[in-house]
Amino acid sequence: MGDALFTLSAFETEALLLSLRVAVWAVLGSLPFAIGFAWLLSRKEFWGKSALNAVLHLPLVVPPVVVGYGLLVLFGRNGPLGKWLLDTFGVSVAFSWKGAAIAAAVVSFPLMLRAIKLSMDAVDERLEFVAHTLGASRWKVLRTVTIPLTMPGIVAGIALSFARCLGEFGATITFVANIPGETRTLPLALYTAINSPGAEMQAGRIVLISVVLALGALALSEIAAHRVTKAVHGI
Repeated sequence: MGDALFTLSAFETEALLLSLRVAVWAVLGSLPFAIGFAWLLSRKEFWGKSALNAVLHLPLVVPPVVVGYGLLVLFGRNGPLGKWLLDTFGVSVAFSWKGAAIAAAVVSFPLMLRAIKLSMDAVDERLEFVAHTLGASRWKVLRTVTIPLTMPGIVAGIALSFARCLGEFGATITFVANIPGETRTLPLALYTAINSPGAEMQAGRIVLISVVLALGALALSEIAAHRVTKAVHGI
């Protein structure tokens, strides 16, 4: 019984590897946009700023199924973005792991953005001003002053986003369905298992894998954030 609980089947291994692949690409794809929008919202005042902030955080408050349907409309083969990608690059993201990564990235983006923005808000702008007066360009100030001081928030945002990507279900199943080996991530594998008679043990293993992955991501983020904070402040 104990060995069976901790022995992964091909079904579970496939879902685990796909989940990791989707989560990694979703986080990597989101990070530059999260840093850019965090800087824009933290450092600039402009007309429509509140509206932009609300739109960027919308995936956090609407049902994930709504996000998935919106992505299907945009990236479906007949959607404006989906048709353009297919005609121009021959790439179809709907009903593929790429679409699963996009769905995970969109749903988790507000968590990453919020963590980075809060950390950036705490950076003393006088340090950036001094760098400007010493002749540093805006890009150099961002690269050498703002981002290093914001790094604890960036690390936290990456970890929160990664954990959220691992648990994404509603937007994924709506946008890319539940295709074995292509879009069936751990949450979708769990959904399949609990709807299959006699698969209680398999469902239990998937739950255990999901919990361990989430806890591991959060624990690593705490360690990384602590070390980055010490390095930034020279402790």
